[in-house]
Amino acid sequence: MPVARAFRWSNLASLAASAALVLGGCMQTTGSVAVMQPRPDLDSMAYGQPYAAPQPVVVANNGGGAIAALSNSFASTPAPMPVGYAAPMAVRNGTSYHLDAGDKLRVVVYGQEGLTNSYAIDAGGSITMPLIGAVPARGRTTAGLAGEIAARLRNGYIREPSVAVEIEAYRPFFILGEVLAPGQYPYVPNMTVESAVAIAGGFSPRAKRDLVTITHTENGGAMRAVVPLGTPLSPGDTVFVGERWF
Repeated sequence: MPVARAFRWSNLASLAASAALVLGGCMQTTGSVAVMQPRPDLDSMAYGQPYAAPQPVVVANNGGGAIAALSNSFASTPAPMPVGYAAPMAVRNGTSYHLDAGDKLRVVVYGQEGLTNSYAIDAGGSITMPLIGAVPARGRTTAGLAGEIAARLRNGYIREPSVAVEIEAYRPFFILGEVLAPGQYPYVPNMTVESAVAIAGGFSPRAKRDLVTITHTENGGAMRAVVPLGTPLSPGDTVFVGERWF
């Protein structure tokens, strides 16, 4: 009888201790988290061999071979070019478009049949008209060129000339690289890089399809930028579609 009572008290004490531990864990609101580290004895019991942390792999570079060449190529690679997002260029009616070689113009001089004609801007950036000869057109707008033609005609040829200039055909654009049919194509207003790729037959299987490089030339200077496919194109631009690495 005393043994049974002692056993009962022992069980009650164990339950009380367990409840205290549980309540203590519930009442604790903050505390550090313990991270268990692997123990060699446990690993030996479970897997038959002690745990060993992996050692870092060291690749020896003796200044030659494929490893050295790869390291040098990464070291010599220039910093990536920033992505530029070009704003749409207003070429409608040539109001803010700057003329350049390759553009074809329609020049109308009212009342003068011999002067009204189509003129192409030559490699020197000029058009050649009767009476007044070569007129610089590169970098001008259509309105600016019309004013220059009128000023020259007014100087000893026509008393009050009325001149209008409009763009008959824009200079072509070029697309190179990983497209099915690279080359030179006529420019169409409101073109984007994506439509230029479509005109060139689409991407090749190895093409990088998210970004391309555009080279834009204006007033004798060139600007190059990496742009997304929705970027508008300007006449004379060169689009380069690169090759993807993977």
